[in-house]
Amino acid sequence: MQVSQTPRSAHKGALSDVDLRLLRVFSETVRCNGFTAAQASLGMTQATISVHMRNLEERLNVRLCERGRSGFYLTDEGKQIHSAVLDLFGSIERFQGAVGDVQGELTGRLTFGTVDAMASNAKLKLHAAIGSFARQAPKMQLDVDIAAPQVLSQGIMSGRYQIALMPAQPFFPRNRAIDIFLETQNLYCGLGHPLFACPDTDLTPELLARQLFAGRSYMPETPICGVDFRWNAVTAHMEGTLLLLLSGAYVGFLPDHYAAELVHKKTLRALAPDWMKFEDRFQIVYSRDHPTQAANLLADAIVNASDAD
Repeated sequence: MQVSQTPRSAHKGALSDVDLRLLRVFSETVRCNGFTAAQASLGMTQATISVHMRNLEERLNVRLCERGRSGFYLTDEGKQIHSAVLDLFGSIERFQGAVGDVQGELTGRLTFGTVDAMASNAKLKLHAAIGSFARQAPKMQLDVDIAAPQVLSQGIMSGRYQIALMPAQPFFPRNRAIDIFLETQNLYCGLGHPLFACPDTDLTPELLARQLFAGRSYMPETPICGVDFRWNAVTAHMEGTLLLLLSGAYVGFLPDHYAAELVHKKTLRALAPDWMKFEDRFQIVYSRDHPTQAANLLADAIVNASDAD
């Protein structure tokens, strides 16, 4: 016999184990972008996930997501709750790391955020740093998240990330920033663009300013290298910029190491590389006041790998 339940009022007071379990189901469902995809990672049936989500919505008195034939997507309230959940779990992970430090054993989870297009950077050798970290802390779970610089900056401030690799940003004094490398950004166009075969000597600021430009969503729309570009498309990631350039319709900036292979294949071309370029200063950022041993270990590994020959 099925017993009906009366709706629960909005959740108040301290979080219980039940709340944390429901929030983890919610977080993983969002990460997997839906109930079906989350079944394997959660070890639950779709029906069970649906019950958990409904229970969480009742406890919070908020509609978190829409699910059905139109797909899975968060409501505005769901986006706010999800952001708060990530901050909450980041705080829990920092606590677990601190406990591991006291116990003298590196266990728990380390959340590491970075921008995209890092794997091809020979100056950084991030893969070698991660390998070194894994060998020294085999019991740690390393969570790597690829995000835009503004997301990483906010995540460091809120505690969502314990350590981040990103372009230099202004930070509060409680964070420590270590300069790692300078990344050269060149202006490129793709095969099929009107400027692809244009000699560099003919490329003037006025001519470049007339081209459709693929900009970065986190950069101000101000002149770059003296050119006031037409911002006709924006993206937060290098892969997004690359797709726009390969369309043959836009010009835009990419890291030289990220574009190198396609330049060699003659599907990308650097435009006026002698003067159309700038450098981004990259830093490792983590807590100055209360860094965990795991965060210190990964930071040291990244610094040592970037200094190696």
